[in-house]
Amino acid sequence: MLGLIADIHGNAWALDAVIADARRRGVSAFVNLGDALYGPLAPRRTFDLLQQMNIVAEVSGNQDRLILEGTGNPTLDWVRDDLGAEPLKWLRNLPKTASFDDRLLCHGTPSSDTTYLLEDVRHGFARIRSDADILSLLENVQSHWIFCGHSHLQHLVTLSSGQTIVNPGSLGLPAYDDEKPVRHAMETFSPHARYAIVESAEVSFHAVKYDWNSAARRATELGREDWAWSIVSGRGAPG
Repeated sequence: MLGLIADIHGNAWALDAVIADARRRGVSAFVNLGDALYGPLAPRRTFDLLQQMNIVAEVSGNQDRLILEGTGNPTLDWVRDDLGAEPLKWLRNLPKTASFDDRLLCHGTPSSDTTYLLEDVRHGFARIRSDADILSLLENVQSHWIFCGHSHLQHLVTLSSGQTIVNPGSLGLPAYDDEKPVRHAMETFSPHARYAIVESAEVSFHAVKYDWNSAARRATELGREDWAWSIVSGRGAPG
């Protein structure tokens, strides 16, 4: 029984709850699909929790990469200071993709950590891409299972090729707004921590209650009311 987690974004409160829920359901191993540590919440505590888990494969996300490459962002600077040297070394060693047992892991697509594999957002909201478009983004990947993150939305999609794609949703940030590739919002409309379980050919999605008010208070303390709102509402910026 394999647990799929993605887009934790430093939300240790949510990760604590998901670990407990997954263990109760019999999950013995996890894969981490990236964007684990960036966020005005508890990045170092999130890293410490991840090191205690049986994670059998993991990949880097676009905002994991941003922690290493970005400059001039107050939240980013705070995250790096909170993390310290050991987590930064861990981030540098994360691969862009990983594979095991006919399963491919990526954050966005196999070749891009900033492109949504499943979602077309050209109209300002997410809708599932055509079968042909998804296959094109997969390029020559032959794995039967593809696990991805990045969009923060839970999806299970079966392709004409017989391949199955699973996005477990965001564990720690249930909504956000973005300007690229066009202005759009990703919203789950509830504050729950999301993850997925894969057992043989069965996939189940889970939404876990946790202390999201504490997480939101932390974001507010660090001057990120936008994060606080999204955490407690599952919605993008008001208006």
